[in-house]
Amino acid sequence: MKRKRSLPWIHRWSRPLMAGIASVGAAVTGYLAIVKLTGNSTACPTNGCDLVLSSPYATVFGLPLALFGFLAYASMIVFALAPLLVNSSKQVQLRSNLENWTGLLLVAGGTAMTVFSGYLMYLLAFKIQVVCIYCVGSALLSATLFTLALIGREWQDIGQLFFTAIVVGMLVLIGTTGIYAGVNNPALADRSTPGESGLPITTASGTAEIALAKHLKQVEAKMYGAFWCPHCHEQKQLFGQEASQSINYIECDPKGKKPQPELCEAAKIESFPTWKIKGKSVSGTQSLEELAAMSGYQGARNFRNSIISTR
Repeated sequence: MKRKRSLPWIHRWSRPLMAGIASVGAAVTGYLAIVKLTGNSTACPTNGCDLVLSSPYATVFGLPLALFGFLAYASMIVFALAPLLVNSSKQVQLRSNLENWTGLLLVAGGTAMTVFSGYLMYLLAFKIQVVCIYCVGSALLSATLFTLALIGREWQDIGQLFFTAIVVGMLVLIGTTGIYAGVNNPALADRSTPGESGLPITTASGTAEIALAKHLKQVEAKMYGAFWCPHCHEQKQLFGQEASQSINYIECDPKGKKPQPELCEAAKIESFPTWKIKGKSVSGTQSLEELAAMSGYQGARNFRNSIISTR
């Protein structure tokens, strides 16, 4: 009687391993998505994570990039566990079909996530030029998922495997460069208005906004930010065109207009925007009411731009 060949351990455990790794990735990206949506700072040993989340690369189609990462990891969990949920001996064919289809989906998903993560590593190294431990960790998780998807089972059709990986990889790379084409376009700086950096301020200032801005300048309050920071632009939008010219804004990015990165470094700025008011420091977009209270402003508070838009 011919002895049945034993199944390699990696084939037996690849799917549970992928589900576990994807769960870690989902937790990380879910956390980053929440931080981005709430405008809070990350629990990170360096300011690199907050700088990345504040950059224009962290938003896709108006939503946090981390949210799409969370959905990708969640999909990998489903693909990995789907065949394992079919245990009945009467459903052997169903489990076999699920293993084949989800096997290809795991390869496709792993390829897409690895290619996209590779592009993000390029952005970190050459565009944003910071270290983000969450981003690097997610890239390593994606590469591990891709590797396990390839070696985690015996493939009958190697040609189909490589064809799927190549096509998915090319589509993701083309799509990614297309999505970020506007961000990498130097013409963005040409849209800036005199005295501003990045996108122009489109809201109008009321008398209360102007009075508050002058008061903040009088008490030597400082707003630290970067021209590409969406929350910094949002903060200026609350003041409006005229009032935003009066606040003491310090540009931290050396590529911005009238940059003063040495002041940001001396003030130990870790996220944008950061306000320094009367010895106190607060990060994130602040309502004008909050700034008025912190600075001891006693004037009118009928702010016309008092609603903070959804981050």
